[in-house]
Amino acid sequence: MFDKFKQLAQLKSLQNEIAKERFVVEEGGVRVVVSGAMMVEDVSLGSDLDAVKQADLVKKCTNSALKKAQFAAAQKMAGMNLGL
Repeated sequence: MFDKFKQLAQLKSLQNEIAKERFVVEEGGVRVVVSGAMMVEDVSLGSDLDAVKQADLVKKCTNSALKKAQFAAAQKMAGMNLGL
């Protein structure tokens, strides 16, 4: 039973560690920053782009940053021996 509490504490610690990480993707003058908690923290737009191109790049950069965050979280979780 104590092992389960220890594992839960390790998992919570790992979640907090992951949430503090930042993932940045830049393309074509658009920059998106996503946290390890999968929250968009910042979006910077290129002033020389039209609205359609900006929207396209925001979507692309956001999806890419979220994938990077998910991959990093999965790698950290895979390295943790939870014994569940």
